Amino acid sequence: MKLVRFGARGEERPGLLDGEGRVRDLSGHVDDIGGAVLSSAGLDRLRSIDPEKLPQAPDGARLGAPVAGTGKILCIGLNYKMHAAETGADVPSEPLLFQKAVSAINGPYDDIVVPRTSTKTDWEVELGVVIGSHAKYVSEEEALSYVAGFCILNDVSERDFQKNRAGQFTKGKSCDTFCPLGPWLVTRDEVADPQDLQLQTLVNGETRQDGSSKDMIHSVAYLVSYLSQFMSLHPGDIIASGTPDGVGAGMKPPQFLKAGDEIVMRVSGLGEQRARLVADV
Repeated sequence: MKLVRFGARGEERPGLLDGEGRVRDLSGHVDDIGGAVLSSAGLDRLRSIDPEKLPQAPDGARLGAPVAGTGKILCIGLNYKMHAAETGADVPSEPLLFQKAVSAINGPYDDIVVPRTSTKTDWEVELGVVIGSHAKYVSEEEALSYVAGFCILNDVSERDFQKNRAGQFTKGKSCDTFCPLGPWLVTRDEVADPQDLQLQTLVNGETRQDGSSKDMIHSVAYLVSYLSQFMSLHPGDIIASGTPDGVGAGMKPPQFLKAGDEIVMRVSGLGEQRARLVADV
């Protein structure tokens, strides 16, 4: 299934895509796409519903982030070999973990706001891993059974805030609108192998990132298991699993985003995001 949330910001309703790609309204069956709805049993219940019997969403309805109730966004840095190489960093012996504030969550087609004092706003296409059920001390072998599904995640990053403001990644990663998600949450059963997905970024029509999740240093299953050794993972929590090479900071000379730019992100099977950069007023 491809699950969505549609409507004005803060007023999103749950939905799914039918066989023709039309958004159908699920609000008569569930309150939102979050919590127990993301469990295996909750998703099975949604699969039993005939999409043709659901009302269609209004034409042109805004799509919001496809998951609700996210408690934490756990981000993995330098998790692609070629990205680590372009930054000149050593490959981490363990996953490099930082967090992104949930207040940064944005819809897949919403504007991305460049902070007033930003000089180095950058892009990072990532495979977002959405947790479906409580996970703690899980093994790598069973880890994927705790995943509800996957979505595109743009880990928008302000590199000056990230690297030159006392070395705290969080403040370079958590600006408002800096976590576009979606357009859809694609359930786990529709992703045959999360380690065989193509990820792309285009900036103003020019390809900047074009990599494969095969290049990950630590697999999705490993990341879920690893993180669950330190903390409970709850339904709706999201793991940003790292980005391929081709970020602006790695270009020679570096290139960064500015108001007026358009950014498009694609992950095979997970759809496409499209956003315009605007200045913060």
